[in-house]
Amino acid sequence: MKDFKWYTLFLIILCLNLIMVSCGRPDTSKTSGAKKLTVGFSQVGAESVWRITNTISIKKAAEEAGINLIFKDAQQKQENQITAIRSFIAQKVDFIAFSPVVDNGWDVVLMEAKDAGIPVILVDRKANVEQSLYVTLIGSDFYEEGVNACKRMAKLLNETGNIVEIQGNTGSDPAIKRKKGFQDQLVNYPNMKIVKSETGDFFRQRGKEVMAYFLKDDAKKIDAAFIHNDDMALGAIEAIDEYGLRPGKDIKIVSVDAVSQDIFNAILEGKSNVTVECSPNLGPQLFETIKKIASGEKVEKWIKTNEGIFDMENAKEKLELLKQQ
Repeated sequence: MKDFKWYTLFLIILCLNLIMVSCGRPDTSKTSGAKKLTVGFSQVGAESVWRITNTISIKKAAEEAGINLIFKDAQQKQENQITAIRSFIAQKVDFIAFSPVVDNGWDVVLMEAKDAGIPVILVDRKANVEQSLYVTLIGSDFYEEGVNACKRMAKLLNETGNIVEIQGNTGSDPAIKRKKGFQDQLVNYPNMKIVKSETGDFFRQRGKEVMAYFLKDDAKKIDAAFIHNDDMALGAIEAIDEYGLRPGKDIKIVSVDAVSQDIFNAILEGKSNVTVECSPNLGPQLFETIKKIASGEKVEKWIKTNEGIFDMENAKEKLELLKQQ
């Protein structure tokens, strides 16, 4: 009986020790490690294959990076983007990223983000604001794309010919800089000139409508077309076909994007000539950059993407890569 009492006392003491140890141990039932980052992203819209691919890249990369992404589609309206950015500020996100619909008109809302202590990252397009209002820009050199497009056009035309231009949406960073890059390079070719220029808003149907208008006005004066994205180029090809001319032959075509399989098929069929790459796959760069900033690392003010130029010689290889994605 005495031994039983001592055994019972021993069990009681042991249980009390276990309870004390358990109370003093950190709770490991919850996820340990760094806090999960929340990023608010405002997208321009879904006007083209490029933009849709860009959205897919961002959403996929956010998931792979373990980022909580709040995604808003602005549907091509600046007021929608400003509203989205203010909602991100109200939700106290860790970072704000967006592709500006147009260059100007961002100072007030980005100052609000700065005052709230939320870093802003520009993706694909630059905003015309003080550099202190954003941490970095991740994207292409639109000006260089215009320069390269003009150089390839010069080769196609043997440095002589009349060119029509179908621009992206008015006031947007890529439309402004692609046009300027092309025009600045054009001074090197005195026998080449732009005879007409209209906006197609980066939409395929608008590209077709603008090219149809150009052809109706004076088809005989058109030797080539510089088109600010592939979607509009594909629309222009339809218009040229319907008019009875041969796209890629009677009218040379140089566009920008190098994203859709359709443009590479058009090049291989001889209906288009050149597409200058503007990569939409910016998601991995964006969230890698965000993690660097969050950990205190410094990043460059402009993180450029590496891009190529595609024609009949290398279009097939690129098309096969796109089919595998």
